[in-house]
Amino acid sequence: MNASRIQPPQPMIDTAPGPAAAPSDRWYVLALLTVVYALNIADRFSISTLIEPIRQELRLSDSGIAFLTGVALALFYVTVGIPIAALADRTSRRDILALALAIWSGMTALCGLAQNYWQLLLARFGVGIGEAGGTPPSTSMLADKFPPARRPMANTIFALGACLGAWLGSQVAGEVAERGGWRAAFLVLGIPGMLVALLVWLTVREPRRGQLDASAVGRRPSTLPATLRFIATQRSAIHLLLGGSVATFWSWGLMWWTPTFLQRSHHMTVGEAGQLLGPMHLIAGTAGTLLAAWLMARRAAADPRYVTRLLGWVTALTTVPSIFLYWVLSAKAATALLWIFVPSVYFYIGPILGLLQNVIPANMRATACAVLLFIANFANLVLAPQIIGWLSDWFAASFGAGSESLRWALLLLAPTGFWAAWHLWTSGATIRADEARAT
Repeated sequence: MNASRIQPPQPMIDTAPGPAAAPSDRWYVLALLTVVYALNIADRFSISTLIEPIRQELRLSDSGIAFLTGVALALFYVTVGIPIAALADRTSRRDILALALAIWSGMTALCGLAQNYWQLLLARFGVGIGEAGGTPPSTSMLADKFPPARRPMANTIFALGACLGAWLGSQVAGEVAERGGWRAAFLVLGIPGMLVALLVWLTVREPRRGQLDASAVGRRPSTLPATLRFIATQRSAIHLLLGGSVATFWSWGLMWWTPTFLQRSHHMTVGEAGQLLGPMHLIAGTAGTLLAAWLMARRAAADPRYVTRLLGWVTALTTVPSIFLYWVLSAKAATALLWIFVPSVYFYIGPILGLLQNVIPANMRATACAVLLFIANFANLVLAPQIIGWLSDWFAASFGAGSESLRWALLLLAPTGFWAAWHLWTSGATIRADEARAT
């Protein structure tokens, strides 16, 4: 057989003429992209569960393990994310997503083969490069599978992947690490992703860009500078970007260190911490996400101002238990507060993604999503882990806090949820005018 004649599957493009011709495979694509998102979160979240055994084996400080586990991934995630998303706004999003999934899954498996600090660091760099090509192409494709009024709902269902992924990265990774060591956990989570990447490449159709929008203006390719200039003129988009980023700094920044907090302050093993947090992510997180999806499907959610006010109130109210969670000394009280706090981590993800898609033209959506991910992941993968690590080391060295140093560092981060709530509420002031201008 002549190898030069073997061609990979070409992007299958829907050519239906307009909004009335909704893609028939929308729910299959949504389900598969949700699985991809789950693998994204699982590969990232697993190292949070494994911080303590990795730190002990490699003999690192809290700030040192924060750099290895968070900053190392984020350095490449945030720097290559926007260029990859800009490419996704001009070429096949399906192909970019499949390749990205194969890369980050393979690199996660390589984390399980690392024998020293530098090998694990290089593998984390690779995970960051791959994960940068995950969410922007996915959300952009969903915007061409679901009409504007259904996008917050579709993106909220997509956000269920975060619940599933966090469960995999907490309970599954914790139990595997308890039995076979932290390296085995990376192998178990990394290898299946390469098979899912092949499924995406073979079965997902590349939709026609902007096919469900009222105007055809957004179907022409855009440039990164043009996208950034447009975002700067959309006041609601600015507040959504800042609100979503501060919300991840608050919620995921706290969750990043929570398994370690449980192991130190409440004397749990890595497996026990994973078994405690895993069901919270899977059950409470899914319940919170489905509640958000149900609220987004209600008639009132057709008014984006209702959605922004709801997000503001929920974020502000759930900031309160996030503070007391790290204050109480009782493990039972901390567990009860976690069951309240964990669902709030997921509630805002889908609605923010859906609202942002609606205030950005079709040819700029992947890039706009990457801008959100750039700021949000810099906040929760670079700033939050590193600041908490530095503060924990400082409290331990200067105040003799010992194993409780991490508790005090987390208490300083928890009130930032109020800041996120203000941005989310304020985005509603101009969002209706901004939606009309974008679409």
